Amino acid sequence: MSDVDAEAAKASRTRQAEDPESDVGGIAADRLRSIIERVERLEEERKALAGDIKDIFAEAKSAGFDVKVIRQIISIRKKEPAEVEEQETLLDLYRRALGM
Repeated sequence: MSDVDAEAAKASRTRQAEDPESDVGGIAADRLRSIIERVERLEEERKALAGDIKDIFAEAKSAGFDVKVIRQIISIRKKEPAEVEEQETLLDLYRRALGM
């Protein structure tokens, strides 16, 4: 082992002895843990939001609204007006081509 390698190994052991969780195998353990915990927290929030959305659709259905149509309207509202117009034009063209 060269002197440089020996010094690097000694420095690594010294850092690990001072703070064993800060750097494990070249990975910043605290940073990794923080990232994983943030993702887990956001996944829990997403799960809660999905439940809330499901409840709103159930409310809409019980009020007599067609949930499938509501979902389509939400999808349309996300699109740019030009894109919606193009799709409606194509839909009309295809309907006429099929005699509908």
